[in-house]
Amino acid sequence: MSAIEGARARARREVTAAIKDEARRQLATEGAAKLSLRAVARELGMVSSALYRYFPSRDDLLTALIIDAYDAVGEAAERALDGAGDAPLARWTAVCRAVRGWALGHPHEYALIYGSPVPGYAAPQDTTGPASRVALTLIRVIEDAHAAGAVPAPDGPLPPREVLDDAERLRETLGVQLPAPVLVAAAAAWAQLFGLVSFELFGQFNNVVDARDAFFERAVIRLARETGLAEGGV
Repeated sequence: MSAIEGARARARREVTAAIKDEARRQLATEGAAKLSLRAVARELGMVSSALYRYFPSRDDLLTALIIDAYDAVGEAAERALDGAGDAPLARWTAVCRAVRGWALGHPHEYALIYGSPVPGYAAPQDTTGPASRVALTLIRVIEDAHAAGAVPAPDGPLPPREVLDDAERLRETLGVQLPAPVLVAAAAAWAQLFGLVSFELFGQFNNVVDARDAFFERAVIRLARETGLAEGGV
């Protein structure tokens, strides 16, 4: 790459970052449904036609923001797992805390990916990989514990056949080694984790739960038990 080409690539990255930063500011003040390329261009002192060279449509800009948000919370989860040691429950709670911490620190980006759908927007396939990062991190905790013999056989009746069929398809898609009943429990725990975070972030816990940290810790330990994780080593 020539020096001129390198400078152009660097300038493009800088302008792209500025556009996304301004779009995130608009998410905080106006919400995703009102995100406007023209408004972003105006705030940056650009003409709309120039901005379209970076993001041809509002949906392209939304997709970039969504991917960035999924990657950011996924990276937070993965980083927490890498620093959590070997105890299964400690690893599980570290990932859950990281997800909650990121959400509380980035409420508008969290709302973009886990809040109400944006009218008229359909997420493309490009978002699927980034959206899977937190779930795969949680599954990795359970897989490692299962390989070490720390996940007992599921207790109680098995899930319905059609639910197990869904789990089998998911297992094949993700390439994981967990038994289908354990994967069903993992999927339920993943959904409930984000339910806890969303309730806190969107105000459903107001005047209901004041001890948010303690409540969250107890809840995620209960979710871990439901996946069969051992209780030692918090």
